[in-house]
Amino acid sequence: MPEKHPEVLAFLASRRSRPAKILTGPVPERAEIEQLLQMAARTPDHKKLEPWRFIVLEKPAMPRLAELAAKTATKLGEPAEKIEKFRQQFANADLAVAVVFSPVNHPDVLEIEQVLSAGAVCLALLNASLASGWGANWLTGPMARDAEFLQTGLGLEKQEYVAGFIHIGTAKSIPPDRPRPDIDAKTTWVTV
Repeated sequence: MPEKHPEVLAFLASRRSRPAKILTGPVPERAEIEQLLQMAARTPDHKKLEPWRFIVLEKPAMPRLAELAAKTATKLGEPAEKIEKFRQQFANADLAVAVVFSPVNHPDVLEIEQVLSAGAVCLALLNASLASGWGANWLTGPMARDAEFLQTGLGLEKQEYVAGFIHIGTAKSIPPDRPRPDIDAKTTWVTV
């Protein structure tokens, strides 16, 4: 019989992200962030290419990124309320980790496999943060893909983009659970 971990199963059955807008300080200290990153890096990765990396965005960096986000959203023609939303994503943040998709040229590993590995890192970091008692949220949006924001704001290379901004902090409240997918409607069983 396989060894079960009921506490892990209970966590996964009830895990719930905390909206970034309700996260505040305190945030994990550097040693704990490093542990969370170690846990996130234990993810499926065909040929061990590690097609991702981390940029830890601390509080002092957030005002600069907030203003760059507003400038970028304006350039993209976003309406005023969206511009403010993208600005607030950074202005109100105390800590976020940018999981950077950094593709590796390899003859046996398709880029989509590498993208999926970066996404798995995002989910692993989100779950490790939540399991450690922190509030956490995975955000993307236009700032995750805009070349000027990524290169000017984060120093990314042209082929890189952000798979997710994982916001981590203390949740001011616990939001109600949201409706979950109808698994029967989303599942097909192949028996022959």
